[in-house]
Amino acid sequence: MIYLEILLMALALSADAFSVGAALGLRYRSARQTFRLAFHFGLFQALLPLIGALLGTVLLGWVERADHWIAFSLLALLGLRMIRAGLHQGERAAQSADLTRGWNLVGFSLAVSLDALAVGISLPAAQAPIALSVTTFGIMAAGATVVAMRLAASIGARVGGRAEIVAGCVLVAIGLKILNDHIHFLPIG
Repeated sequence: MIYLEILLMALALSADAFSVGAALGLRYRSARQTFRLAFHFGLFQALLPLIGALLGTVLLGWVERADHWIAFSLLALLGLRMIRAGLHQGERAAQSADLTRGWNLVGFSLAVSLDALAVGISLPAAQAPIALSVTTFGIMAAGATVVAMRLAASIGARVGGRAEIVAGCVLVAIGLKILNDHIHFLPIG
């Protein structure tokens, strides 16, 4: 039964990777960008629970109190940046920053993987096989990202130049949902 639980947990943890991958897939469609995003989302989704498992319960309280604020801040900041870039598309055509590279990539990877850090803290207590768990989490997040980006790429090709604005709005909305889920501003199911 533990293997089914690991798989279900991996599916739940990959939901953020899928959502952010779909939003970014509206604008970034190349195989290289898809690989970079999927690789890093999978890597962070595997490394953060491993770190959590190693650090144990020392961080549990802090992570649970702050993860939603950190994820919201990162997603809102990056989403607003995408909206601004979409609104000024003509002005920046030659100097377009690729959000699937550099610190932006690190920010997205952290945002989608913070919950995995808290899950990692609970793995030893659940007597779950850590290597199998983190490997499954990473593979599932990478796969979800690829699927989401491929699906969104076909939609993004039809939406055209405003895809970046739509993607930015989606990222801000995901950040707000994460915040709402932890603080319960609105009764959203």
